[in-house]
Amino acid sequence: MEYRYIPDARVCSQEMIIELEGDIINKVTIVGGCPGNTLGISNLVKGMKIDEAIKKLKGIPCGYRGTSCPDQLAIALEEAKKKYIQN
Repeated sequence: MEYRYIPDARVCSQEMIIELEGDIINKVTIVGGCPGNTLGISNLVKGMKIDEAIKKLKGIPCGYRGTSCPDQLAIALEEAKKKYIQN
């Protein structure tokens, strides 16, 4: 299943494309943002359970912005979980 998310405008990334198989993250593609960081995040969460990724990423700030690409990914995963997994 593919879930697309438009992050908060306070972060540099423009879109997050998440591929899930049940509650496992198969792939994350982050469009925009800092290439090394977003690729690193994408590789780290590959194969991880959604809840584990949310726990690790939720609330990470980026400077004064109050959110970050990892935090936005956690929010996207929460939305995907609510929409597709808890039904």
